[in-house]
Amino acid sequence: MINILMVEDDSTIAFGVKYALEQEGFNIEICKDLESGRKSINEKNYDIILLDVMLPDGNGYDFCKEIRKIKDIPIIFLTACDDEVNIVMGLDIGGDDYLTKPFRVRELISRIKAVVRRNKGEDKSKKVLKYGDLSVHTLEARVYKGSEEVYLTSVEYKLLLILIQNENIVLSRNQILEKLWDVTYDFINDNTLTVYIRRLREKIETEVSNPKHIITVRGLGYKWNGSDDNA
Repeated sequence: MINILMVEDDSTIAFGVKYALEQEGFNIEICKDLESGRKSINEKNYDIILLDVMLPDGNGYDFCKEIRKIKDIPIIFLTACDDEVNIVMGLDIGGDDYLTKPFRVRELISRIKAVVRRNKGEDKSKKVLKYGDLSVHTLEARVYKGSEEVYLTSVEYKLLLILIQNENIVLSRNQILEKLWDVTYDFINDNTLTVYIRRLREKIETEVSNPKHIITVRGLGYKWNGSDDNA
């Protein structure tokens, strides 16, 4: 059973979502503010968090940063703001997905299943993949640059594996989105992929402006270069 924490102060939305998700077999707990959400996270284990951005005692962005310091729990932001700045901000601080209010419950369910699937279903066919000073430990789903661990969100890690599994093969943006989200990618703004590529490069490349591994093939897409030289 998937255990969900929803931090949402709008009782109409919260209990509507709770009813719908319970009908799908999910176990969901509702918290109306950050204080109670913080307490629940410290006391219980959750598979995913549905996090409102605007809350009575603070905002979800700050809470996401706080969570990321102690736990690697997938987070889906629920926000009334659909402008690109807010979406990018949510992804940049560690959110795994976002959903704009008002949203369809069926879409939310699809997003939840996809995020949980990504978080638990990484390819573990090999133990350690090495590319120069970069190493991917698939059994533990950990990435290291030299001796330093690189923290990746579940989406970033999935994106990294997709690229690695198709080494030296050019993947179009549509192909990556389809593999990345495991649901109809029409739900996703295409700008999201650009954000993830940039974030991943910032974390694993030595020079972001001159990437060695995540190569842009203009007009076509991206490919993974396994050597330490530009392709």
